[in-house]
Amino acid sequence: MSRILVIEDDEVTAREIAAELGVHGLDTEWTVDGRDGLRRASAGNYDLITLDRMLPGMDGIDVVTALRRTGVDTPVLMISALSDVDERIRGLRAGGDDYLTKPFAPDEMAARVEVLLRRHRTAAQTRLRVADLELDLVRHLAQRGEKVLGLQPTEFRLLEFLMRNCGQVLTRTMIFEEVWGFHFDPGTNVIDVHVAQLRRKIDLPGAPSLIRTVRGSGYMLAADS
Repeated sequence: MSRILVIEDDEVTAREIAAELGVHGLDTEWTVDGRDGLRRASAGNYDLITLDRMLPGMDGIDVVTALRRTGVDTPVLMISALSDVDERIRGLRAGGDDYLTKPFAPDEMAARVEVLLRRHRTAAQTRLRVADLELDLVRHLAQRGEKVLGLQPTEFRLLEFLMRNCGQVLTRTMIFEEVWGFHFDPGTNVIDVHVAQLRRKIDLPGAPSLIRTVRGSGYMLAADS
C-alpha cells in the first residue's frame, strides 16, 4: 500500500484528502505544521506528499525547496487557495510536481495523486540512486552530483549491479557471472581492475570510497560512505 503524507493545516481539507485517498487504497498520515512535515518527508518513508501552500511553522514553498535541495525526490502535489498563474509557476519551479487549487474535486485530487505515483514508479525502474550517485538506465548516463561520469560499458554494468544491491556483499563469483556472463576464473584479477577504474571515476577526492572491499568475500556499495 502506498503511503501518502498530507501536510495541511485545515482539518476539514485534510480529512477530505484522507477519506478520498483511502477509497483508492492509499494510506495517509497527516501533519498540520510545515517544519514537522519537512522532518517527516526528509525521512523518505512516503510515496507521495500533498503539500499545502500556506502553513504554520514553514511555508509550503520553503518545504519543497528544502526537500529538493537535500535530494528527496518524493512526488509533491501542491494544494493551495492561491490560484493565480504566478503562484502556480512558483510552486512548480520550487520543486512541486503538480499544483491543485482550492476548492478542488476530491476525485480529481485522487486522479492527480495516482498519475504522480505511476509516473514516479516508472522513473524509479529506469533510474538508480545511491547518495548523490545516479544511474540513468534509459539514457545510459552516470552522474555523481552535477558531474557526468564517462563509464565504459562494462563499468556501467558493474556499477548497475552494485547499485541494485546496495548494502549487500557481492562475491567475486556473483559479480563475474552477472557482469561478464560466464563462470568466474579465480586466477583472473579482471574484477579488481574494473573496480579500481570505477573508483577513480566515481569517488570524490579525499572522501571514503563508495565501493568497499570486503576482505575474503568481494565488494559492497555503501550508501553511508
